[in-house]
Amino acid sequence: MALSAGALSFLSPCTLPLLPLYLSYITGKSVKEVKENNSRAFKKSVMLHSLVFLIGVSTVYVSLGLSITYLGEFFTTLMTGSTSVFLQRIAGLLIIVMGLATAEWLHIPALLKDTRKMNGKRTTSFLSSYFIGLGFAAGWTPCIGPIFSSILLIGISTGSPPAIYLTLYIIGFALPFLLVSFFIGKMDSIMKHSRKLMKIGGVLMIMMGILLFTGALESLSEILAQWLQGTPFELLG
Repeated sequence: MALSAGALSFLSPCTLPLLPLYLSYITGKSVKEVKENNSRAFKKSVMLHSLVFLIGVSTVYVSLGLSITYLGEFFTTLMTGSTSVFLQRIAGLLIIVMGLATAEWLHIPALLKDTRKMNGKRTTSFLSSYFIGLGFAAGWTPCIGPIFSSILLIGISTGSPPAIYLTLYIIGFALPFLLVSFFIGKMDSIMKHSRKLMKIGGVLMIMMGILLFTGALESLSEILAQWLQGTPFELLG
């Protein structure tokens, strides 16, 4: 789910349509050149700048994950059985609300703010690409914010290290980012499905929130752990 959430954040209407603009900023080329230039040297430059941009994004997300991990450990030491159940139910309700917002069935102004700032100056500096990545991750976006928050809530409420979820979230975000960056000229065929994907993602978030609220998520995790015993994926359970 965390891996899929990362991919959904990238494919959202708040991120995917802006990819050519971000690539334009970090490569110093116009949006038209980004979409039409298929030379090997340019593709290599795009991929290198994209990697540095993603390192900047990862820096913010991992830092948040580590901070939330310590917070989660603090809560774990204080929680009794009844307190743990209460926290899971609150987290479940919040995830349901965020799922409704992600699917655009609920309008919450606080979740629709976008604090990303971009000026008109382009640059080819890798350091600038890193800082643009920092700015992207630090800015609250209407599509990414609810999804990202849900991943953190799941980690805190289930007692699992949020950093693990965030690592998978980052991988889920980074892989399609690099793939679409390489095939940037063909991204229009993906964009027309963006809103549909967000609605599907919103439904999945609502389902996850219901599972967490009812306590069924813990049971499913135990069943999954049993199935994975003796397999190479046992540690994931």
